[in-house]
Amino acid sequence: MNARMPELKRCFEAAGFSDVRTLLSSGNVVFDTRASSSAALAKRCEKAMRDGLDRSFATIVRPAQYLQDLVEADPFAGFEIPSNAKRVVTFFREPFARELALPIERDNARILKTTASEAFTCYVPGANAPVFMTLIERTFGSDITTRTLDTVRKCAWA
Repeated sequence: MNARMPELKRCFEAAGFSDVRTLLSSGNVVFDTRASSSAALAKRCEKAMRDGLDRSFATIVRPAQYLQDLVEADPFAGFEIPSNAKRVVTFFREPFARELALPIERDNARILKTTASEAFTCYVPGANAPVFMTLIERTFGSDITTRTLDTVRKCAWA
């Protein structure tokens, strides 16, 4: 069960995060806080949810500047992607170090490239769209979160 965004915002504020905003009703939370590692912030976020919502969701944290740099680097450049395809970024909770023979393709879904912290993929929306998430989870496991490049862009400059 997902959290309601106003409740999620309140629990982050109660935990001492400032300028808290939720984006797009999909669990994206933007906030200000003093410098800390992404792993430490993720633990703090998960505790805030346990305390404020009586449940917690696995959390992956990326600083705004990191996301801005990622978007500006245009990670999809150099790939032939259909104009109607969704460009998607999958964020890893833990570094991904396995070698893959890329691209991996299945039913209009492609894994194009990976780094230690993200995978860059695309798919053409249609009847086979659920295949996309199955491909992602079978390849990278379930300790991930996936967002369209448009959502990443919105989070980066929120």
